[in-house]
Amino acid sequence: VQLVESGGALVQAGGSLRLSCATSGIIFSSADMGWYRQAPGKQRELVAGISSGDTTTYGDSVKGRFGISRDNAKNTVYLQMNSLKSEDTAVYYCNANRGWPNPYNYWGQGTQVTVSS
Repeated sequence: VQLVESGGALVQAGGSLRLSCATSGIIFSSADMGWYRQAPGKQRELVAGISSGDTTTYGDSVKGRFGISRDNAKNTVYLQMNSLKSEDTAVYYCNANRGWPNPYNYWGQGTQVTVSS
């Protein structure tokens, strides 16, 4: 199983980025996918999630600015980040998980997003 994030970069405040997470080794269409982030000295937190049925959820701090989407044909999940703020600076991780009857929980290696003010 591989989850490979890309798209992280250094960007100015107010700018936009799109992160991608390409997956292999899982039945992507059946997986619930999520983006998490971890800033130095802080706990990892949920940024956005999208279920296998396309239900989305967002962390309070990113609602209205970020959008999560998935392309089942490409086995890829995206995170569109707009109106970036310095507090969005973190390592962003992709997560794939599934519950019963064949549960799993996989993480990518992370991609760095740095927002300069």
